[in-house]
Amino acid sequence: MTEDFTPELENDELYEHHRVIATEGQVPLRVDKFLMNFIENATRNKLQQAAKAGNILVNDVAVKSNHKVKPKDVVRIVLAHPPHENLLVAEDIPIDIVYEDDTLMVVNKPAGMVVHPGHGNYSGTLVNGLIHHVENLPTNSNERPGLVHRIDKDTSGLLVVAKTEFAMAHLSKQFFDRTTNRKYLALVWGNMEDDEGTIEGNIGRSFKNRLQMDVFREGDYGKHAVTHYKVVERFTYVTLVECKLETGRTHQIRAHFKYIGHTLFNDERYGGNDILKGTTFTKYKQFVENCFKVLPRQALHAKTLGFRHPITKEMMQFDCEIPEDITDCLEKWKTYTLNSKE
Repeated sequence: MTEDFTPELENDELYEHHRVIATEGQVPLRVDKFLMNFIENATRNKLQQAAKAGNILVNDVAVKSNHKVKPKDVVRIVLAHPPHENLLVAEDIPIDIVYEDDTLMVVNKPAGMVVHPGHGNYSGTLVNGLIHHVENLPTNSNERPGLVHRIDKDTSGLLVVAKTEFAMAHLSKQFFDRTTNRKYLALVWGNMEDDEGTIEGNIGRSFKNRLQMDVFREGDYGKHAVTHYKVVERFTYVTLVECKLETGRTHQIRAHFKYIGHTLFNDERYGGNDILKGTTFTKYKQFVENCFKVLPRQALHAKTLGFRHPITKEMMQFDCEIPEDITDCLEKWKTYTLNSKE
């Protein structure tokens, strides 16, 4: 049996199994009782256990079983495994292939594309496209074809895909041993105090919001995570930084930078879609809102990826251009910064 070396693919994902939206006439009712009206064969005990484990969300916040559901509340049950009816289907989806041979592929994923099925996205994912492009892709420990690592839906950039079992094991071990070279560009709120530094802190799922990850400085909760960064350019109220990952946890850069008070620009899940720094002037607010329109996602791009080829042992390094939405946003900030100095 092949040894598993895929810490980046440990099951941090939560899959939606049930979703119920309370009607406008809904009277306040305990969430466990509420769900029993909609889920066949559900029992109060099982629902209470699910709530205790943090798997019942009301408006994306984990709740206890005695939480009262109100009109228009969105109630969801999320679990660590996909629904049984989730079957992978090959789809003819365009894939930006940067490099390919008989052993592996390097792809440039656009923002907005989900890497693998989950969270209600069971089609149109990169994996759906990969299994159409390549037959018999090997699966990792979570049964995800070809995937050695992943990036978030609204993060753009480079991914390596294994085409053979040997490549899967070899590449996964490189990620486990931290011998890969992964660099991201991120635009973050605020003027970073230091030109470079390191962020450390265990990352685990938030107790308050199960769709977020939090940083825990002490204790056994979460997984060890290390992010190195250096400032690339400063733009008055935001900073462009290069991030080098030592580990690869779910939402690592997003959670780490929020933890140090520099949330990623327009990162809606972590509060970066609010105006976190700047002035109270109406013109400034309008400027930032225009930036949000140009870049309607978190400002994060997986720009550089390096690893050793499983067969040739050659050190391979790939670099991709910054996508247009991020460059357009940066140009706006450059202009704003120059004008503010005049």
